[in-house]
Order: sequence, then structure tokens, then C-alpha cells
Amino acid sequence: MPNVKVNGCSIYYEIHGQGPPLVMIMGLRRNIEWWYHQIPVLSRYFKVIAFDNRGAGRSDKPVMDYSIQMFADDTATLMKTLGIGSAHIMGISMGGYIAQEFAINYPEMTKGLVLGCTGGGGEKAVLMTPERMEKFTANEGLTPEKILQKDMDIYFSDGYVKNNSQAIQEFSEISMRYYQPADAFLRQFNACLNHDTIARLNLILAPTLIMAGDDDPLVPPQNSYILNELIPGSKLSVFPKGRHCFFMEFSELFNNEVTTFFKTLSKI
Repeated sequence: MPNVKVNGCSIYYEIHGQGPPLVMIMGLRRNIEWWYHQIPVLSRYFKVIAFDNRGAGRSDKPVMDYSIQMFADDTATLMKTLGIGSAHIMGISMGGYIAQEFAINYPEMTKGLVLGCTGGGGEKAVLMTPERMEKFTANEGLTPEKILQKDMDIYFSDGYVKNNSQAIQEFSEISMRYYQPADAFLRQFNACLNHDTIARLNLILAPTLIMAGDDDPLVPPQNSYILNELIPGSKLSVFPKGRHCFFMEFSELFNNEVTTFFKTLSKI
């Protein structure tokens, strides 16, 4: 699939399947590869548009300050460039931050919204513990493989890691593809630290499904409850024992819920 120039930045994207358009926005550090449990399933029902945010994957990594608003503008411009006037929007983690900004600033382009393992930031944000933050950011001198191994308990439940060695090996291999340089990670991470939609969540008009694991140490699930309280008419689905990659560990259930939610909206 090609790259396209978006707001001065070359963005890599892929399109899979036919049907109502579904734009999927990935999180911090990661790229399209992390949708490996979602794209094969969701593309049976939707025209899936997935892309690498600026600073990640096969997209450009310009040396400049990034912001969540910038990522949302990139998403909108990419859609317009591809001739997509409106779509269902799904964002995971940082991608959920971007999806919120997108829905607030481009309501006419947002048919339905899924927000996974994410939050509204700002004064109401429930942060990871100081110990977890220290461990998460202590990457200096570590190889990408060591960083991933260090953070594995963020992504999956202990039981899943212990009992699914082949799946963990596949996840590890996929996570090394198009690995993000450290400086680009910091630019994206700083954008996350400045994310704040709390006072504007009432402006989200699209039907919204919020999804989270109840044991997520990176973006604690309390943030999803806050989103549910502040986004009018939103629905909340919490996955027991789910951590940050609950959408992988419980992919069948996740995909079914997402498919049902968006298919219902497409018929309205």
C-alpha cells in the first residue's frame, strides 16, 4: 500500500475490505502491525483504513513538537485525500486520544466512535503509578527486545503470558516490525502527556462505545469510567482481567462487540 502526503508528512496507510468505512488509529509507539487480530476480521464487514501515525511505523518522523490535535488533523486530511467524507472511527490508547479530538473537531466526519484503553487526560486523568511510570520510561541502553520484555506485564495478564508462549512469540516478532526510534517515541509521548479533552467531551455527538481491561496498569480503567460519564449517551464495556492489550488477548470478544456496534449504526 502507498504513502500519501498529509499536512507535509508522508503517511503510510492500508485499505482492506469493502463496506462502510472504518478508520483505525493506533497508539503510542506502535503501527499498523498491531492490528493483526483486528484487520482480518473487521475487513469482512467494513472498508478498513489503517495507517501509521506521524512518528511511527512507515510514516515520516519529522523532528518537531507533536500534539494530539496534530494527529487528529492528520487523520482528517488523510480521509479527505482518500475521498472518505465520513467513517466509523476506532482508536486504541493514544489512538483513543486522537479519536476523541477527531470526533470533537470533525463531528461531520464521525459516524460512530470506539475508544479502547484510553482516557480524557487533563485534571481528571488517573495516571499509572509512579513506580510503573519509572519502569515504563526506563529504556535507555535497552534493546527494543528488552524493552518489550520489560513491559510485557503491561500488555497481557500473567496467565496469558505463562500459558500462550506461541502467541507471545508472535506478538514479540510483530512488535519489532518497523520499530520506532527513541526520539520519535519521546515526541509522541510528550503529546500524550499534554492530552486534555475533559472539558470538551460533551461535544462528542457520535454514538460511542468505550472499552477497557479492568487490570490495565498503563491507562487505568478508571479513565474509561470518566469518559463514560462525560460523553453523552456512551456505552461502556469492561473486560475482566484485561490489561492494555485486552483487544489482543480477548480479540474474539473485542472484535464481536466492535462489529456489532458499528454494524448497528450502519443500518440506522
